[in-house]
Amino acid sequence: MILVVGGSGDLGSRIVRRLRTDGAQVRCLVRPGTDASVLRELGVEVVPGDLTEPASLAAACQGAQTVVASATAIGRVLAGARRPGIHEVDEVGMASLVDAAERTGVERFVYVSYAGVDASLGTPLERAKAGIERRLARSSMRRVVVRPDAFQEVHLAPLGRFDIRSGKAAVFGTGDTARRWVATEDVAALVAAVATEVDPPDVVTFGGPEAISRNQAVRIAEQASGRRFKVQRMPRGVARAGMRILARPSPAMATIFGTGLMLDLLPLTWDDAPLRDRGITPRAAGDWIREQARGLP
Repeated sequence: MILVVGGSGDLGSRIVRRLRTDGAQVRCLVRPGTDASVLRELGVEVVPGDLTEPASLAAACQGAQTVVASATAIGRVLAGARRPGIHEVDEVGMASLVDAAERTGVERFVYVSYAGVDASLGTPLERAKAGIERRLARSSMRRVVVRPDAFQEVHLAPLGRFDIRSGKAAVFGTGDTARRWVATEDVAALVAAVATEVDPPDVVTFGGPEAISRNQAVRIAEQASGRRFKVQRMPRGVARAGMRILARPSPAMATIFGTGLMLDLLPLTWDDAPLRDRGITPRAAGDWIREQARGLP
């Protein structure tokens, strides 16, 4: 039995679908009030619970050999939810899940972190993710930490202030540092693979097949859409200041500033080999951008 925590989210639901296609028994922890009909249609066992309710976690972990944790609060917070936040979910709640999994005899814990979590910028999400990675390193379970590069569907889309339809983009810092923007479906495929393979790595860091900078992404979008982009640039110093100022009143926005800064500062030291080694043919970021441009009126 594989327990997926975060299975109703975009990444989590893709992971669940992959696992079920491969014939795995899957259980999902689902917050009360969340529509779980799609999960049930996939043959998933749905158990009520919440990362902020420690008492619900032990029951969800009971009988599971593997836990896959992709849940995070940042998406809901950015969408307007006031509580729970990054601290309650990604830091305290996820630590409670690790504790519950260890106590109930879970053998493997697959945790979705991100490439650059060790950049030491001090954002709220970085602190939470790095803390959980350290906790897993001390646990008796087989840890598998998955660190994907930035998601194409987030950072090269309006949510990531890269709006092809309106011809606008934001660039933190110089915008010249290459990234291997990765497709959510490719991340899901890798997570599903390491959840079941015999000897997974302790940490796997990876990205998509194409290394391009934010500035290059803008140029690809301009060529594909036939329009000149209006680019708003934020110097690194301004991003650092914004991250510090917003840390207490708005941890999610502080994380956005810090993530933008990290993507501009952190040199690229990984590639798409972990995907290809598992038979996953990843989608290139440039192709994603062109697909979005083709859908314009």
